[in-house]
Amino acid sequence: MLGAAIATAIRSLVPGAVFGGIGGERMEAAGVRLTGRTTGWGAMGPLEALRRIPLMAWVEFRHVLWFVRFPWDVLVFIDFGAVHVRVAKILRRLGYRGRIVYALPPGVFLDIEGQARAVARVTTPLTAFAHQRDFYASLGLDIAYFGHPLVSLVAPREPRPPAPADGGTVALLPGSRQAELEHHLPALLAACRLLRERRPAARFVVSAADAEAEHTIGRHLAREPLEGVAIVRGARAALDEADAAWIASGTAVLEAALREVPCVALYIIAAAQVPLAKRVWTKRFITLPNILLEREVVPELLQDAATPQALRAALETLLADPAQQLHGLRDVRAKLGDPDALERCAAFIVATARS
Repeated sequence: MLGAAIATAIRSLVPGAVFGGIGGERMEAAGVRLTGRTTGWGAMGPLEALRRIPLMAWVEFRHVLWFVRFPWDVLVFIDFGAVHVRVAKILRRLGYRGRIVYALPPGVFLDIEGQARAVARVTTPLTAFAHQRDFYASLGLDIAYFGHPLVSLVAPREPRPPAPADGGTVALLPGSRQAELEHHLPALLAACRLLRERRPAARFVVSAADAEAEHTIGRHLAREPLEGVAIVRGARAALDEADAAWIASGTAVLEAALREVPCVALYIIAAAQVPLAKRVWTKRFITLPNILLEREVVPELLQDAATPQALRAALETLLADPAQQLHGLRDVRAKLGDPDALERCAAFIVATARS
């Protein structure tokens, strides 16, 4: 999503700009010539990641050779530190002197000094979060910050009245990775059935990130049919008419916050991965709006707490009285910077390319 948005914003500044890159449907629709597709790349935990190492290694090798042989005016790496930091290091060791901008550098809220120094040594970092800007500055490292591009892309909806007592439209955003879909859909669809017992006129809209996700969602619905369910492409299509939403923790929760859609966050991983996750992430919250505001605005139901009964109860509270959460969601936008963040990020990348 961010790759497509950056390409579009750069093209408005440089109409003849040419783009190539690794991505998916959105980047391709934005005019980026895809040199690799990210479908199936997402992994939850180290065990799944290990199985993808051969594919990642081949993609890295092929693109490193390409960049060295045909240097671009600027490379823009977005997130995905497991691959991009290594690629940048290899390129520099091979003598690559071209510009590399790292948008959304890894470890935003982890404050890992060694990682930050490695990123700053081989790229020009461009963060979307003031927290990461301040951490880099505390280490004496340069990093650009103009706010989060989503602020430019996602406007708040017009205020809506509370949902009718017997119904309402509920969005389900179960995630984009296949493992996320397999972990989240059973609990969410069971919660839909429980909610329908209390609200017989309730409608459900499920967001599919791409064709593969749409197929997986359709398979779950075929196995356990549920009337009144529509599958749409993308978070925006699911959120626009929703009275409330269940959302897998990630950028989609931030998108819902900026759109001012009341929501409940959930996340479920394999039980074997929980101990490692707890060692890596020790903060109180995992959901971006809560991390940014340092308080729970969006309810978080994680692992065993994400039962269908708990999901229904949390969502029913929001359907009945969304006002309190909506007040908190408006604070999120203020934490993410100015409304022209995307345009300023694009201008920075263009300036870097020309420097």
